Amino acid sequence: MRSLTVVNTLIRPIFIFFFCVVASTAFGQETIIKGKVTDANSGDPIPFVNVLFKGTNIGTTTDFDGNYLLKTNSPNDTLLASYIGYKPRTKVITKGISQTVNFQLEEEVTNLQEVVVLAGENPAFEVLRKVVRNKKNNDKRRLTAYEYDTYTKIEVDVDNMSEKFRERRLIQKITQVLDSVERIAGEDGKPILPIFITESVSKLYYRDNPNSKFEKILHSKINGLGVEDGTTVTQLVGSSFQEYNFYQNWLNIVEKEFVSPIADGWRLYYDYDLVDSLFVGEHYCYRLDFFPRSPQDLAFTGSMWITRDGYALKQIDVNIGKGANLNFIEKIRIQQELEPTADGAWLPVKNRVLIDVSELTSNSAGMLAKFYTSNKNFVVNKPYDVAFYERPIQLDERARLNQNDETVWDTLRHEPLSETERNVYKMIDTLRNIPVIRTYTDIIKIAVDGYFGIGKKIEIGPYPDLISYNNIEGVRVMPGFRTTYAFSKKWTFGGQVGYGFIDEKYKYSVYAKQVLSTRRWTTWSIRSRSDLGRLGFDDEAVGGNALLLASQRWGFFRRGFYFDETRVDFQRELFKGFNQRIAVRYASFDPAFNFGYYENPEDIVNSPIGSMYTTSEVILESRYARDEVFLQDDNQRLSLGTIRWPVLTLRYTRGIKNFAGSDFDYNKLRFSFEKGTRLGILGTGKLRATAEYVFEPLPYTLLGLHLGNQTPIFTPLTFNLMDYGEFVSDRYVTAQYNHHFEGLLLNRMPLLRKLKWRFVGTANMVYGSMSQESQNLIVQNTDPSNEILPPGQLSLRKPYVELGYGIENIFKFFRIDFIHRLSYLDGPEVRKFGVFGTVQLTL
Repeated sequence: MRSLTVVNTLIRPIFIFFFCVVASTAFGQETIIKGKVTDANSGDPIPFVNVLFKGTNIGTTTDFDGNYLLKTNSPNDTLLASYIGYKPRTKVITKGISQTVNFQLEEEVTNLQEVVVLAGENPAFEVLRKVVRNKKNNDKRRLTAYEYDTYTKIEVDVDNMSEKFRERRLIQKITQVLDSVERIAGEDGKPILPIFITESVSKLYYRDNPNSKFEKILHSKINGLGVEDGTTVTQLVGSSFQEYNFYQNWLNIVEKEFVSPIADGWRLYYDYDLVDSLFVGEHYCYRLDFFPRSPQDLAFTGSMWITRDGYALKQIDVNIGKGANLNFIEKIRIQQELEPTADGAWLPVKNRVLIDVSELTSNSAGMLAKFYTSNKNFVVNKPYDVAFYERPIQLDERARLNQNDETVWDTLRHEPLSETERNVYKMIDTLRNIPVIRTYTDIIKIAVDGYFGIGKKIEIGPYPDLISYNNIEGVRVMPGFRTTYAFSKKWTFGGQVGYGFIDEKYKYSVYAKQVLSTRRWTTWSIRSRSDLGRLGFDDEAVGGNALLLASQRWGFFRRGFYFDETRVDFQRELFKGFNQRIAVRYASFDPAFNFGYYENPEDIVNSPIGSMYTTSEVILESRYARDEVFLQDDNQRLSLGTIRWPVLTLRYTRGIKNFAGSDFDYNKLRFSFEKGTRLGILGTGKLRATAEYVFEPLPYTLLGLHLGNQTPIFTPLTFNLMDYGEFVSDRYVTAQYNHHFEGLLLNRMPLLRKLKWRFVGTANMVYGSMSQESQNLIVQNTDPSNEILPPGQLSLRKPYVELGYGIENIFKFFRIDFIHRLSYLDGPEVRKFGVFGTVQLTL
């Protein structure tokens, strides 16, 4: 017993001491938890998530990058992460130690929150009224100028890969790569296959009055399947195309107009709920959740944080679901964090955009496009000279030099890449080296571009011109080629050779183009061709619409003609938006239909009748597009259109008789106007107007031949119920308007809104005439066996008018238009009504 007493005496204090140590560790030591919350589908971080101990109010909120840090002495061992639109998730933690706990949240598919209207006014309304009243103080557009450093990161992934998709022969050939996809997706995420990732570092400048923006891309790093070493992609990944301002009433996203939740007319489009008030950083904010009144409308669902001091937008998180009237889009998500400048206006410091493209079929895969920008080092109200902003986007000559030097990029990034993002680079490098992947990317490029590469310097095509059929040529083949940027950085050469098996005539086209300056875009070119044309169709008027040009090679040519043409063009951008062009053109006209004109209209009885002729012209053209945005693609320049201002073009044409055998002396003056319109909830439209005056009498084939359309394919560039060459004028004004109502009406019809059909409307008008002097040149038909096709003429007292309406977005791809012709209905073959269809790819 004595020994036992001794043991108890010694052990008891040791046990008590040990128990106290354990107890103090368990209940007294601080628990430190850090981690990241990401989307299980995309792998993107989720900001503004509530992370707290279950059953308590002890917690925190994730920052813009999805990170959180939590310190507590709470004994609770269950951590809960929750956020609107996601399924909440819990994890058990170890108390009393420092640890990392990451969450991957899955989206929750639920209906929109039901808004309960109680007595009295919704408390969110007063907050919103103050937001609108303070817009002029908080909107960055109030600044006379601003500039900042910006870092942009873009990633494109294939997602939602079904088992059937993974069993495909092509996919099986990259199984080894797919087996490592889990590293990209994360422990709980869905497998994704990265195909493109890029980073860029830029300096962005903006000034008001005149409204101008300039981005200089200083560094660029591109890695992706099928991406060449050109400059177009580099310019597209700059921050200029990833900028959204919610202080605007309408935001243009994927070419659609979405109404902002803080638009001036906010109450017409949204329901709101004042959820909470809390500190976000140093700012005390109101949190407001918002929901579109109609799910099909182009409006957002989400949350925003409004500062109590100044009622500025501090943070916003918006979603566009698949219920919206969009095609191929499963979801769009935009997250933004803003900070005030010294002037008081707020600028975005971080933006994140996710576009989830849905699978086209149940056995295909979807696609994720993820954009991230970070901005810092703001300078406000220090504008540069207007000339500084002449080029909207400029790629520094050394931008691509260090793209593979990770040491350099670690110093350029605003924050380091995650381990997942580093794995994305490795996976893409692996995929690019698989032969079957290279083959498929080449096929896609051919389908989009129309040319097939033979080595790096020569391309064969375009494939739409390769074969066609019409009544004059029969079967026609016309292969061609062009050189690439690898052949020459300044010169482009190309050509085509064709043959018709009925007319047994060869055709050809050859051209050369040189870029003289890229700073003030200056080029000159020469082209020579011999071909068959169709009277009433102007290939220059339709621009680069390759499919429309190719379609005109098919069918019945009522007024076909052969021609030889040589043309020399010189153009230069004199200042931002203003281009001057001068061209010299020689052309011959050899009709394949019965045509004639009096060479001496003053003595018709004795006048010889001509049918063939030649012309020599000098063309001067001035074009002004104040806010047109261009991308310089190697030795080409691509227009992305204008934003607010119209495109104005003035052309003067001087025909010189006896020069190189020319038969006529004449002067023409043409003015054109083109402008897109954005009308918010009413949709978008485009107006084209042209006026031309020909000063001297000429054969009608040299006057203004209004573009007709005798195909069943609708095109907004033509008068769809007018025959080719039906009307000719030497003085005229045309107006063509095409309007897309989006889902304005059909979104609100219960039985139709799920189809996502959209109304369209068209209105076309020609007001013109032909002078008596030009009419006198037309040969009167006196021999029925040798009928000469007469041209139609318009009267100044009666314009040609056609109106149309239709439905687009039928099965996502099809558009049907119903066109009515309202004037000049007396002819025996006049089409008074027509139904036209077309295939179009729209979002």
